[in-house]
Amino acid sequence: MKVIAFLGSPRKDGNTDLLLKEAVMGIESSGMAVRTFSLNLMNIKPCQNCGGCDETGECIINDDMNEIYPEIRTADRIILASPIFFFTVSAQTKILIDRCQSFWCEKYLLKKPISGGEYGRKGLLLLAGGMKKEIGLQCSEATVKAFFRTISVPVHNTLGYLGTDAKGAILEHPTALKEAFEAGRKLAQNP
Repeated sequence: MKVIAFLGSPRKDGNTDLLLKEAVMGIESSGMAVRTFSLNLMNIKPCQNCGGCDETGECIINDDMNEIYPEIRTADRIILASPIFFFTVSAQTKILIDRCQSFWCEKYLLKKPISGGEYGRKGLLLLAGGMKKEIGLQCSEATVKAFFRTISVPVHNTLGYLGTDAKGAILEHPTALKEAFEAGRKLAQNP
């Protein structure tokens, strides 16, 4: 089973990073490897809405997304971890999502969705934000749900933690790290 993860936080060892590391350890405890992409360190340009993928389902921009596209296409499990900024995912995360417009074209215009694969595709969304209002979780969830469904991930679990603004604040949450570990372990299970 192939597992990939996207870290959408610019803050190394921040709350989102710590949550993702726990989820990855949960998966690795099941004997699987995880390939993690740190989006902030990658050269990914924003979608230009140029229509270049409309007829082929392939983006014409040449950057680090060329490394990510085949990984998304062949993954059985996908983790997306992002801080919540202004009631949604980070810019790094949103650029990744927007650049998957090519998959949207492939699925909805060309009627060629990504295969569900041998194990069925599942996802995990990890969110951490400083605000205490649920709307940040709800808006982020809606954005990522659209992304997951576009890349043929019909089922995903979401863990979201509010009031975690300061670096390392997630360490003070009574259950967050354990829940992230368990969510990763569960994600690695077949069916």
